[in-house]
Amino acid sequence: MSERPDAPDRDTLLAMFEIQSRIKLCDERFRSLLTSGQIQLIYYSPRGQECISAGWGVHLRPDDYVVTIYRGLHDHLAKGVPLRELWAEFLGRATGTCKGKGGPMHITHPASGLMVTTGIVGSGIPIANGFGIASQLDGTDQVTVVNFGDGASNIGAFHEGLNMAAVWKLPVVFVCQNNLYGEHTPMAMSTGVEFISERAAAYGMPGVTVNGNDPVATWTVMGEAIARARAGEGPTLVEARTYRFYGHLMGDAMEYMDKDERKAAMEADPVVLYREWLLANGHASEGDLAEIEEVITAAIDDAVEFAMNSPFPDAAELYTDVYAEAQQ
Repeated sequence: MSERPDAPDRDTLLAMFEIQSRIKLCDERFRSLLTSGQIQLIYYSPRGQECISAGWGVHLRPDDYVVTIYRGLHDHLAKGVPLRELWAEFLGRATGTCKGKGGPMHITHPASGLMVTTGIVGSGIPIANGFGIASQLDGTDQVTVVNFGDGASNIGAFHEGLNMAAVWKLPVVFVCQNNLYGEHTPMAMSTGVEFISERAAAYGMPGVTVNGNDPVATWTVMGEAIARARAGEGPTLVEARTYRFYGHLMGDAMEYMDKDERKAAMEADPVVLYREWLLANGHASEGDLAEIEEVITAAIDDAVEFAMNSPFPDAAELYTDVYAEAQQ
Protein backbone atom coordinates (compact mmCIF):
# COMPACT_ATOMS: atom_id res chain seq x y z
CA MET A 1 0.00 0.00 0.00
CA SER A 2 2.99 2.31 -0.56
CA GLU A 3 2.93 5.54 -2.53
CA ARG A 4 3.25 5.27 -6.30
CA PRO A 5 5.71 7.56 -8.10
CA ASP A 6 3.86 6.81 -11.36
CA ALA A 7 0.51 7.98 -9.99
CA PRO A 8 -1.33 10.91 -11.59
CA ASP A 9 -2.38 14.07 -9.75
CA ARG A 10 -4.94 14.06 -6.95
CA ASP A 11 -7.83 15.26 -9.13
CA THR A 12 -7.27 12.39 -11.55
CA LEU A 13 -6.98 9.86 -8.73
CA LEU A 14 -10.29 11.03 -7.28
CA ALA A 15 -11.91 11.07 -10.72
CA MET A 16 -10.97 7.42 -11.12
CA PHE A 17 -12.35 6.68 -7.66
CA GLU A 18 -15.61 8.37 -8.59
CA ILE A 19 -15.98 6.28 -11.76
CA GLN A 20 -15.14 3.03 -9.96
CA SER A 21 -17.53 3.81 -7.11
CA ARG A 22 -20.32 4.78 -9.50
CA ILE A 23 -19.95 1.43 -11.28
CA LYS A 24 -19.78 -0.57 -8.04
CA LEU A 25 -22.77 1.15 -6.45
CA CYS A 26 -24.87 0.95 -9.61
CA ASP A 27 -24.12 -2.75 -9.94
CA GLU A 28 -25.00 -3.38 -6.31
CA ARG A 29 -28.34 -1.60 -6.79
CA PHE A 30 -29.17 -3.56 -9.93
CA ARG A 31 -28.43 -6.87 -8.24
CA SER A 32 -30.37 -5.87 -5.12
CA LEU A 33 -33.47 -4.89 -7.09
CA LEU A 34 -33.24 -8.05 -9.19
CA THR A 35 -32.86 -10.46 -6.28
CA SER A 36 -35.73 -8.77 -4.43
CA GLY A 37 -37.98 -9.13 -7.48
CA GLN A 38 -38.53 -5.38 -7.91
CA ILE A 39 -37.23 -5.36 -11.49
CA GLN A 40 -36.85 -7.94 -14.25
CA LEU A 41 -34.18 -7.84 -16.94
CA ILE A 42 -31.20 -9.73 -18.33
CA TYR A 43 -28.22 -8.40 -16.41
CA TYR A 44 -24.47 -8.90 -16.93
CA SER A 45 -22.52 -7.73 -13.89
CA PRO A 46 -19.20 -5.94 -14.53
CA ARG A 47 -18.02 -6.19 -10.89
CA GLY A 48 -14.29 -6.71 -10.72
CA GLN A 49 -13.62 -4.82 -13.95
CA GLU A 50 -14.14 -1.24 -12.73
CA CYS A 51 -10.51 -0.11 -12.88
CA ILE A 52 -10.24 -0.75 -16.60
CA SER A 53 -13.04 1.63 -17.55
CA ALA A 54 -11.80 4.23 -15.08
CA GLY A 55 -8.32 3.92 -16.59
CA TRP A 56 -9.39 5.04 -20.04
CA GLY A 57 -12.38 7.09 -18.87
CA VAL A 58 -10.31 9.88 -17.37
CA HIS A 59 -8.24 10.22 -20.55
CA LEU A 60 -11.05 10.55 -23.07
CA ARG A 61 -12.65 13.81 -24.18
CA PRO A 62 -16.43 14.18 -24.49
CA ASP A 63 -16.11 14.05 -28.29
CA ASP A 64 -14.12 10.79 -28.29
CA TYR A 65 -15.96 7.56 -29.04
CA VAL A 66 -16.51 4.36 -27.10
CA VAL A 67 -17.85 1.03 -28.35
CA THR A 68 -18.61 -1.79 -25.92
CA ILE A 69 -20.47 -5.08 -25.47
CA TYR A 70 -23.44 -6.36 -23.49
CA ARG A 71 -21.38 -6.50 -20.26
CA GLY A 72 -20.98 -2.77 -20.59
CA LEU A 73 -22.43 -0.94 -17.59
CA HIS A 74 -18.95 0.07 -16.41
CA ASP A 75 -18.08 1.44 -19.85
CA HIS A 76 -21.36 3.33 -20.13
CA LEU A 77 -20.73 5.06 -16.82
CA ALA A 78 -17.05 5.77 -17.52
CA LYS A 79 -18.01 7.56 -20.75
CA GLY A 80 -20.58 9.68 -18.95
CA VAL A 81 -23.97 8.31 -20.00
CA PRO A 82 -26.49 10.11 -17.71
CA LEU A 83 -27.78 7.90 -14.89
CA ARG A 84 -31.46 8.69 -15.41
CA GLU A 85 -31.50 7.79 -19.10
CA LEU A 86 -29.23 4.79 -18.52
CA TRP A 87 -31.41 3.27 -15.81
CA ALA A 88 -34.54 3.96 -17.83
CA GLU A 89 -33.11 2.11 -20.82
CA PHE A 90 -32.02 -0.85 -18.70
CA LEU A 91 -35.60 -1.06 -17.43
CA GLY A 92 -37.09 -0.70 -20.91
CA ARG A 93 -38.72 2.68 -20.36
CA ALA A 94 -39.59 5.27 -22.98
CA THR A 95 -37.33 7.86 -21.31
CA GLY A 96 -34.25 5.70 -21.85
CA THR A 97 -31.33 6.37 -24.15
CA CYS A 98 -32.98 4.31 -26.90
CA LYS A 99 -36.60 4.98 -25.91
CA GLY A 100 -36.68 1.70 -24.00
CA LYS A 101 -36.36 -0.39 -27.15
CA GLY A 102 -32.69 -1.33 -26.88
CA GLY A 103 -32.35 -2.49 -23.31
CA PRO A 104 -29.10 -3.36 -21.47
CA MET A 105 -27.44 -5.02 -24.47
CA HIS A 106 -27.88 -2.08 -26.85
CA ILE A 107 -27.18 1.13 -24.91
CA THR A 108 -26.38 4.02 -27.24
CA HIS A 109 -25.89 7.66 -26.26
CA PRO A 110 -24.02 9.68 -28.93
CA ALA A 111 -24.20 12.87 -26.85
CA SER A 112 -21.80 11.23 -24.39
CA GLY A 113 -19.73 9.53 -27.09
CA LEU A 114 -21.05 6.08 -26.15
CA MET A 115 -21.79 5.09 -29.72
CA VAL A 116 -22.63 1.40 -29.65
CA THR A 117 -23.30 -1.43 -27.21
CA THR A 118 -23.55 -4.69 -29.07
CA GLY A 119 -24.86 -8.07 -28.02
CA ILE A 120 -22.81 -9.93 -30.64
CA VAL A 121 -19.38 -11.01 -29.42
CA GLY A 122 -16.57 -9.12 -31.16
CA SER A 123 -18.86 -7.21 -33.52
CA GLY A 124 -17.90 -3.87 -31.99
CA ILE A 125 -14.36 -4.11 -33.38
CA PRO A 126 -15.15 -3.38 -37.07
CA ILE A 127 -17.70 -0.78 -35.95
CA ALA A 128 -14.95 0.98 -33.98
CA ASN A 129 -12.81 1.00 -37.11
CA GLY A 130 -15.65 2.80 -38.85
CA PHE A 131 -15.53 5.56 -36.26
CA GLY A 132 -11.75 5.68 -36.65
CA ILE A 133 -12.07 6.11 -40.41
CA ALA A 134 -14.66 8.85 -39.87
CA SER A 135 -12.23 10.72 -37.61
CA GLN A 136 -9.54 10.48 -40.28
CA LEU A 137 -11.88 11.68 -43.03
CA ASP A 138 -13.10 14.56 -40.88
CA GLY A 139 -9.54 15.55 -40.03
CA THR A 140 -10.15 15.45 -36.28
CA ASP A 141 -8.00 13.92 -33.57
CA GLN A 142 -10.88 12.01 -32.01
CA VAL A 143 -10.03 8.59 -30.58
CA THR A 144 -12.21 5.49 -30.41
CA VAL A 145 -11.86 2.98 -27.57
CA VAL A 146 -13.44 -0.40 -28.23
CA ASN A 147 -13.94 -2.87 -25.38
CA PHE A 148 -14.37 -6.63 -25.71
CA GLY A 149 -13.63 -9.84 -23.81
CA ASP A 150 -10.98 -12.51 -24.25
CA GLY A 151 -13.42 -14.74 -26.14
CA ALA A 152 -13.83 -12.11 -28.85
CA SER A 153 -10.13 -12.37 -29.69
CA ASN A 154 -10.80 -15.78 -31.25
CA ILE A 155 -13.25 -14.66 -33.93
CA GLY A 156 -12.65 -13.33 -37.41
CA ALA A 157 -13.78 -9.77 -36.72
CA PHE A 158 -10.95 -9.36 -34.20
CA HIS A 159 -8.22 -10.42 -36.63
CA GLU A 160 -9.64 -8.58 -39.63
CA GLY A 161 -10.31 -5.49 -37.54
CA LEU A 162 -6.82 -5.29 -36.06
CA ASN A 163 -5.22 -5.84 -39.45
CA MET A 164 -7.26 -3.05 -41.06
CA ALA A 165 -6.62 -0.65 -38.18
CA ALA A 166 -2.87 -1.26 -38.37
CA VAL A 167 -2.67 -0.88 -42.16
CA TRP A 168 -4.66 2.37 -42.14
CA LYS A 169 -3.21 3.65 -38.85
CA LEU A 170 -6.67 4.17 -37.41
CA PRO A 171 -7.02 6.12 -34.13
CA VAL A 172 -8.49 3.12 -32.30
CA VAL A 173 -7.49 1.58 -28.97
CA PHE A 174 -8.50 -2.07 -28.72
CA VAL A 175 -9.15 -2.93 -25.07
CA CYS A 176 -9.46 -6.61 -24.26
CA GLN A 177 -11.00 -6.78 -20.80
CA ASN A 178 -9.70 -10.25 -20.09
CA ASN A 179 -11.74 -11.55 -17.16
CA LEU A 180 -10.47 -15.10 -17.88
CA TYR A 181 -13.85 -16.48 -18.94
CA GLY A 182 -15.61 -16.41 -22.29
CA GLU A 183 -19.19 -16.86 -21.13
CA HIS A 184 -18.87 -20.24 -19.34
CA THR A 185 -15.50 -21.30 -20.77
CA PRO A 186 -12.13 -20.68 -19.06
CA MET A 187 -9.66 -18.91 -21.35
CA ALA A 188 -7.18 -21.81 -21.22
CA MET A 189 -9.74 -24.08 -22.88
CA SER A 190 -10.33 -21.84 -25.89
CA THR A 191 -7.21 -19.74 -26.49
CA GLY A 192 -3.79 -21.00 -27.56
CA VAL A 193 -1.72 -18.03 -26.34
CA GLU A 194 -1.09 -17.09 -22.74
CA PHE A 195 -1.51 -13.37 -23.37
CA ILE A 196 -3.98 -11.84 -25.84
CA SER A 197 -1.56 -8.94 -26.34
CA GLU A 198 0.86 -11.31 -28.13
CA ARG A 199 -1.49 -11.25 -31.10
CA ALA A 200 -0.77 -7.58 -31.78
CA ALA A 201 2.64 -8.42 -33.27
CA ALA A 202 1.00 -10.28 -36.15
CA TYR A 203 -0.59 -7.03 -37.30
CA GLY A 204 2.29 -4.65 -36.69
CA MET A 205 0.86 -2.74 -33.75
CA PRO A 206 1.98 -2.40 -30.13
CA GLY A 207 0.47 -4.90 -27.72
CA VAL A 208 0.65 -4.58 -23.95
CA THR A 209 -0.72 -6.56 -21.03
CA VAL A 210 -1.54 -4.66 -17.85
CA ASN A 211 -2.93 -5.60 -14.48
CA GLY A 212 -6.48 -4.38 -14.98
CA ASN A 213 -7.03 -4.35 -11.21
CA ASP A 214 -4.28 -1.77 -10.71
CA PRO A 215 -5.84 1.64 -11.41
CA VAL A 216 -2.54 3.51 -11.68
CA ALA A 217 -0.91 0.99 -14.03
CA THR A 218 -4.07 0.85 -16.15
CA TRP A 219 -4.25 4.66 -16.27
CA THR A 220 -0.64 4.79 -17.50
CA VAL A 221 -1.05 2.20 -20.24
CA MET A 222 -4.38 3.59 -21.44
CA GLY A 223 -2.97 7.11 -21.50
CA GLU A 224 -0.06 6.05 -23.70
CA ALA A 225 -2.31 4.17 -26.11
CA ILE A 226 -4.82 7.01 -26.38
CA ALA A 227 -2.08 9.62 -26.87
CA ARG A 228 -0.54 7.48 -29.61
CA ALA A 229 -3.86 7.19 -31.42
CA ARG A 230 -4.59 10.91 -31.07
CA ALA A 231 -1.20 11.78 -32.54
CA GLY A 232 -1.97 9.78 -35.69
CA GLU A 233 0.45 6.97 -34.85
CA GLY A 234 -2.13 4.22 -35.11
CA PRO A 235 -3.81 1.62 -32.92
CA THR A 236 -2.74 -0.30 -29.82
CA LEU A 237 -4.00 -3.58 -28.39
CA VAL A 238 -4.30 -3.37 -24.60
CA GLU A 239 -5.02 -6.54 -22.67
CA ALA A 240 -6.23 -5.64 -19.19
CA ARG A 241 -6.20 -8.76 -17.01
CA THR A 242 -8.94 -8.85 -14.42
CA TYR A 243 -11.54 -11.19 -12.92
CA ARG A 244 -15.29 -11.38 -13.25
CA PHE A 245 -16.77 -11.62 -9.75
CA TYR A 246 -20.07 -13.10 -10.87
CA GLY A 247 -21.32 -15.50 -13.51
CA HIS A 248 -21.86 -14.81 -17.17
CA LEU A 249 -25.25 -13.30 -16.35
CA MET A 250 -27.51 -12.84 -13.35
CA GLY A 251 -28.76 -16.23 -12.19
CA ASP A 252 -25.71 -18.14 -13.43
CA ALA A 253 -24.86 -20.96 -10.98
CA MET A 254 -21.12 -20.32 -11.61
CA GLU A 255 -20.31 -24.05 -11.31
CA TYR A 256 -17.58 -23.68 -13.95
CA MET A 257 -15.69 -21.10 -11.84
CA ASP A 258 -13.04 -22.26 -9.38
CA LYS A 259 -14.43 -21.41 -5.94
CA ASP A 260 -11.05 -20.66 -4.33
CA GLU A 261 -9.96 -18.53 -7.29
CA ARG A 262 -13.18 -16.53 -7.16
CA LYS A 263 -12.97 -16.13 -3.39
CA ALA A 264 -9.41 -14.79 -3.63
CA ALA A 265 -10.39 -12.36 -6.40
CA MET A 266 -13.31 -10.96 -4.42
CA GLU A 267 -11.18 -10.58 -1.30
CA ALA A 268 -8.80 -8.50 -3.42
CA ASP A 269 -11.65 -6.28 -4.65
CA PRO A 270 -9.83 -3.57 -6.66
CA VAL A 271 -12.32 -0.84 -5.75
CA VAL A 272 -11.93 -1.51 -2.03
CA LEU A 273 -8.14 -1.76 -2.26
CA TYR A 274 -7.93 1.47 -4.24
CA ARG A 275 -10.04 3.25 -1.65
CA GLU A 276 -7.70 2.01 1.10
CA TRP A 277 -4.67 3.09 -0.91
CA LEU A 278 -6.02 6.63 -1.37
CA LEU A 279 -6.54 6.93 2.38
CA ALA A 280 -3.22 5.35 3.36
CA ASN A 281 -1.22 7.71 1.16
CA GLY A 282 -3.04 10.91 2.03
CA HIS A 283 -4.69 11.49 -1.33
CA ALA A 284 -8.06 11.87 0.35
CA SER A 285 -9.69 11.74 3.77
CA GLU A 286 -12.46 9.38 4.81
CA GLY A 287 -14.80 12.36 4.65
CA ASP A 288 -13.75 13.15 1.06
CA LEU A 289 -14.44 9.62 -0.16
CA ALA A 290 -17.63 9.20 1.86
CA GLU A 291 -18.97 12.42 0.36
CA ILE A 292 -18.28 11.16 -3.17
CA GLU A 293 -20.08 7.91 -2.37
CA GLU A 294 -23.03 9.74 -0.83
CA VAL A 295 -23.43 11.95 -3.90
CA ILE A 296 -23.36 8.87 -6.15
CA THR A 297 -25.88 7.03 -3.98
CA ALA A 298 -28.26 10.00 -4.10
CA ALA A 299 -27.91 10.18 -7.88
CA ILE A 300 -28.67 6.46 -8.18
CA ASP A 301 -31.72 6.87 -5.92
CA ASP A 302 -32.94 9.61 -8.24
CA ALA A 303 -32.25 7.57 -11.37
CA VAL A 304 -34.06 4.50 -10.04
CA GLU A 305 -37.10 6.57 -9.09
CA PHE A 306 -37.06 8.29 -12.48
CA ALA A 307 -36.85 4.99 -14.34
CA MET A 308 -39.47 3.19 -12.25
CA ASN A 309 -41.93 6.05 -12.75
CA SER A 310 -41.31 6.33 -16.48
CA PRO A 311 -43.74 4.76 -18.99
CA PHE A 312 -43.01 1.83 -21.24
CA PRO A 313 -42.73 2.58 -24.98
CA ASP A 314 -46.02 3.16 -26.75
CA ALA A 315 -47.09 0.66 -29.41
CA ALA A 316 -46.95 3.52 -31.92
CA GLU A 317 -43.16 3.45 -31.52
CA LEU A 318 -42.93 -0.11 -32.85
CA TYR A 319 -41.54 0.82 -36.26
CA THR A 320 -39.82 4.10 -35.32
CA ASP A 321 -36.05 3.90 -35.85
CA VAL A 322 -36.54 0.56 -37.64
CA TYR A 323 -37.70 1.58 -41.11
CA ALA A 324 -37.13 4.86 -42.93
CA GLU A 325 -40.87 5.10 -43.42
CA ALA A 326 -43.41 2.80 -41.79
CA GLN A 327 -45.63 0.95 -44.26
CA GLN A 328 -49.35 1.50 -43.74
